[in-house]
Amino acid sequence: MDQILTQIEELVRKYYDDLFKNQPEEVGKIFLSEPSYDSREAIGAIRTILGGWISQGPNVKKFESSFSKYIGGTIGVAVNSGSSANLLAIHALKEVYGLRDGDEVIVPAATFSTVAMPLIQVGLVPVYVDVKRDSLNMAPSQIDGAISDKSRVLMPVHTLGYPAEMPALVEIAKRHKLIVFEDCCEAHGSTINGKKVGSFGEIASFSYFVAHNMTTGEGGMIVTNNEKLEETCRSLREFGRINQKNVSESRYYNDENLKDYDRRYVFDRIGYNLRMTDITAAFGIEQLAKLDEMNNQRRANADFLIKILSSEAKEFLELPREQEGYVHTYYTFPMVLKEGAPFSRREFSEHLEANNIETRPLFAGCLPDQPAFQGVSGRVVGDLEVSRYLRDNLIFIGVHPGLKNKHLEYVAGTILNFIKERAK
Repeated sequence: MDQILTQIEELVRKYYDDLFKNQPEEVGKIFLSEPSYDSREAIGAIRTILGGWISQGPNVKKFESSFSKYIGGTIGVAVNSGSSANLLAIHALKEVYGLRDGDEVIVPAATFSTVAMPLIQVGLVPVYVDVKRDSLNMAPSQIDGAISDKSRVLMPVHTLGYPAEMPALVEIAKRHKLIVFEDCCEAHGSTINGKKVGSFGEIASFSYFVAHNMTTGEGGMIVTNNEKLEETCRSLREFGRINQKNVSESRYYNDENLKDYDRRYVFDRIGYNLRMTDITAAFGIEQLAKLDEMNNQRRANADFLIKILSSEAKEFLELPREQEGYVHTYYTFPMVLKEGAPFSRREFSEHLEANNIETRPLFAGCLPDQPAFQGVSGRVVGDLEVSRYLRDNLIFIGVHPGLKNKHLEYVAGTILNFIKERAK
């Protein structure tokens, strides 16, 4: 069997070696993202499949440990998506901290839908505050005006890989006695003065969707240093099972109804089934080993575009920038049309798409304006002027590690040609 496994692994390596050697010379379509993986991830998944343990198991445990240590937390809880991570984290916060239905969670207005949806699903109220135009992140100046007697949680999102202003936000949260929940689904490895996002608050969520800086296809992780939150998340993740840590020492459970009952089939809360598989975790273990390298390539690709575009495009486009001490990991490359630009976001997008460059707007744009959020619980603070400007004028493109200089030169040239033509 070992000999057969060795042969399989050798063939898989050869397959990927040949695949990378035979890349097409032409530029082709430039996708927003492409998963960056090779024989190591494939072999990890194959070994897991052939080993016979494909549901949640030892690989998940290893991945939880290695990823949480990478972020700077002591505990990781792996789940099947970033959205599930948000759902479990907020549900656990509600239970552990005694949040009540109708309590409020302050979130940025310009973000993805599954920042606010889990809040509504567990009976909490999202409070939408505006973002900063230069960072796309929650504006600390907006928080004081959002506080009410029901405010319990502050939920910054590290948008497109750029860290939110966590030192300021943590200070505000302390002053108002708010719990800090970081949504890091787009920001694996982003840092502020060397400290990774996801290690500033009480709990954090990450996503491993195929488009993100590291991927397991689907998947997510919760990171925390709070053992009670960990215990609650693990129970909620798996049907609401009672704590399983000591099941080998104390196999049987007793109460007024259940006598000498197997603890593995005792449920003490209403839960979900949001587990990660060992195949997924095997993939993630290898991706984590490459994350810093992949992030460095994303940063290099973004810098390449900024250097080319900053002189001729700056009249009409706002390009990404980094505050001192902040490390952007560029899930994507955002561009904001300036006021008075001689073209619309749609015209710009259609030009890029016609030239095989994939584009997107800023996700949901401004959450309270989305149909799903009309008529459901939520409170808006201020006029959300910046969020609504970004809703209408932001476009992003890919800078993933699969792009080479020839792709980036093509992208920059396509953008500059469009601007020169429209500026006439």
